Amino acid sequence: MPPELDGLRIAHLSDLHLGVPSRGGRAVHDAVDWVLERKPDLVCITGDLVSRRSGMPELERLLGEIGTCYVVLGNHDFADSRDPFSQRIDPEAIERLPGVVLLGDEAVDVELHGCRVQVVGVEPRSYASRSSSPERLAERGADLRLLLCHFPGIVRRIPDVFHLVLAGHLHGGQIVVPYPGGKLRLAHLRARDVEGVYDYGGTKLHVSPGLGTTFVPFRLFARPEVTELVVRST
Repeated sequence: MPPELDGLRIAHLSDLHLGVPSRGGRAVHDAVDWVLERKPDLVCITGDLVSRRSGMPELERLLGEIGTCYVVLGNHDFADSRDPFSQRIDPEAIERLPGVVLLGDEAVDVELHGCRVQVVGVEPRSYASRSSSPERLAERGADLRLLLCHFPGIVRRIPDVFHLVLAGHLHGGQIVVPYPGGKLRLAHLRARDVEGVYDYGGTKLHVSPGLGTTFVPFRLFARPEVTELVVRST
């Protein structure tokens, strides 16, 4: 990283799942308050914004409070899930919100600390069909190349061209049974890269445990989280 980017702070939120009665609603509110207090340089949200359309007014209010943020959608936003009551949202309603940059399979440039930061999105339906190719959008001239995708598995499908990949989807397992030396994540028994930071060559992957819940309105040994990532130039 250029020295000018040293200390750049990125807030990462994911899996809000608004619109259903859940303790996750309180977690989302607390997360937004925390982001407003921290005033990061960049705010990114990696999908599953709502589980029911009834959550849209609250989503619009919260995103309006955050202001400028970069957003990709998740499978629940298109009602593509095992939840039989999941409801599709209208992406245009999110695009119309002031300050919200909704990314499909596209890229935008942001100037931060005098440097060029490229933010690239992955559309969840193109991920599911394996037709997304975000590496084709990456520009080597950008000082920081950032990829937003709801699904952590994207990092294993693309070459090493992004500095940082942000993802969610797995809720840290949501219902977790700890045992000596590990955890049994009941919601995602075979998942890799469930939460935290992982190295893929020159790429860092951060998987957010998310904030909301699905199927059952609580978490067990899988705390919700909003994360602040700090860029270092060395």
